[in-house]
Order: sequence, then C-alpha cells, then structure tokens
Amino acid sequence: MTDRLNDWLGEVRPRLHRYAARMMGSAFDGEDVVQDALAKAAEALGAGAQVAEPDAWIFRIVHNAALDALRRRRRQEVRDSLAVSEDVSTDEADRRIAVEAGLGNFLHLVPAQRSSVALIDVLGHSLAETAVILGMTVPAVKAALHRGRGRLRALAQQVEVTAVIVPAERERLRAYADRFNAHDWDALRALLADDVKLDLANRSTLSGARDVSVYFTRYAALPDWRASVGIAEGRPALLIRKLGDETGAPVFVVLLDWRGDRIAAIRDFHFATYVMDGLNWSTIPPA
Repeated sequence: MTDRLNDWLGEVRPRLHRYAARMMGSAFDGEDVVQDALAKAAEALGAGAQVAEPDAWIFRIVHNAALDALRRRRRQEVRDSLAVSEDVSTDEADRRIAVEAGLGNFLHLVPAQRSSVALIDVLGHSLAETAVILGMTVPAVKAALHRGRGRLRALAQQVEVTAVIVPAERERLRAYADRFNAHDWDALRALLADDVKLDLANRSTLSGARDVSVYFTRYAALPDWRASVGIAEGRPALLIRKLGDETGAPVFVVLLDWRGDRIAAIRDFHFATYVMDGLNWSTIPPA
C-alpha cells in the first residue's frame, strides 16, 4: 500500500476501533476485528479493488469482520454449552449514554442495534450513511437505533460487577510490575517462555524469546512509564501511566498470558491507545 493510504488508515483506525469494540462488547476483541479487517482491505486493494467511498468501504469491511467474529463466538458458546419505524430525533442524552456506556453493555444489543447506535450516536454518522455501511434501509436503521437506545438507557441503571484476580495471579503480575518499574529488564527477559509471542498492537508481532527480548530494550529507552496492577475487561492487566501521574487514568494497558511461571504471550497497546476509549478498567491497590 502507498504511504498516503497507510496514513489514511492510521487516521481512521481509532474510529474503526470505537465501532468494532462496541460491536464486540470488548476493546480487545474490537482490536482483533480491526486487524482482521485491515488485512482484508489490504488484500482487496492489492487485487485492484476500486473504492469510490473509502470511509463507507472500510467501515463495511469492519462491520462484516465483526459479524464474522460474533458468529464464531456464538458457535464457540454453543460448543461450550454442549461440552450455552419509529422516531429517532437526535437526543443528546442518548448520545452521551452511548458514548459513556461500558463496552459490555453493547453485547446486550442485537447486532443491528449495536451497529446503528455505534455508528450514529458514538461516531456521528447520519442515518443515510449508516444505511449504506450496514446495507440496510433507512427505516430499518431508525428502528434498530430506537430499540438500541432504549436498551442502553435501561442498562445504564444497572451496576457493573468487577472481576477479582486470584491471589497467586495478582502477586505474579505485581512482581512483573515491580521489575518493570525498577527497570530490571534482564529479570523480565528471564521470565519469557522459549516460544513466547508478542503482539505490539497497531505495530508488529514477534515470536520466540530471542526476538521478543528486544521488546524490553525498547522500554529501556523509554524510562518515563510506570506499571501498576489492575483489571481490564475482567482480566488481569498492567495499567501503564506516565511517571509522576500514578493516580490518573492509564495511558495504555499490557496483557500477559502465563504458562506456569513463564510468560507465554504479551499483548501491549502502547501504539494503540485508542483502545482505552470505553475500556472498563480498575486499579487493584497494594495488599
């Protein structure tokens, strides 16, 4: 792809993520969808696809990728269980509820409602634009938007439950954060499994302890970050803040997967800070 096209995709990517995250009910799953969609877009462009309306085109690819991911999730849930035309005048209160809603709340909306609310109330698309992106009629979009707004209003009255990290996992993550904050990069390299995988979201992927060890070399050149232990979308996470701003909102998060006492996978959102939009996170205070 040309530099100009790469620049455009970089500019639109945060908006694509805002949509995909609400379709999936997860900031992390939303990023997976965006990565998948951009790969499909690159393949189509490489094959000579002609694009008349770039924004509608890329949003449709993301929308279809999200629906595919939801179908896969639904099939997996089934496998696991076997082993479970109306008024749509602009309402600032509805828009605010949609923007501030926890991503998990969007899972309570059927896909058409989810899409319509995300595109219109969160991203500011018009009814006509939304109909083009979703391949629906304007009346159908109106109906889905109305019902989706109503469901989100009801959910806004409910209290979300925060997950709890088991003590052993919390201490393992806290030990990692302590080493990170002490810049003890060699100690962190020693924790890498031989086949560790690194996903530096929106930037690159690496495999194997030898290649992934470079990841810590890059952080050694950026000493102004500090990690704390927290929960993001119900799973243990490192919350990364600027040094000296330990009480503010994290700038990005890092997820770790473990195999015993070794790190099997790292997912770092340093270059994908847009993932923080709508992310449900909380800090776990020191014991």
